[in-house]
Amino acid sequence: MNYRDRITSDHKIMLGKPIIQGTRITIELILRKMSEGATTQDLLVIYPSLKQEDIMAALMYASDLLANEEVINLEA
Repeated sequence: MNYRDRITSDHKIMLGKPIIQGTRITIELILRKMSEGATTQDLLVIYPSLKQEDIMAALMYASDLLANEEVINLEA
């Protein structure tokens, strides 16, 4: 699965934050809820427009973002 098929960003929706296509559900919200202990099943119940593939896409998006993060070490 390619997460780019499920995630979009538009400056007119949620201030341009990445969202699940066709919703106003941000990737940040999905990750935050999961970090608070929500399961995939919990999210599917709370947000009926979500699909399991959307949640997996959010996780893939976050891992790709971190994998491509560039760390700059500034020592005094």
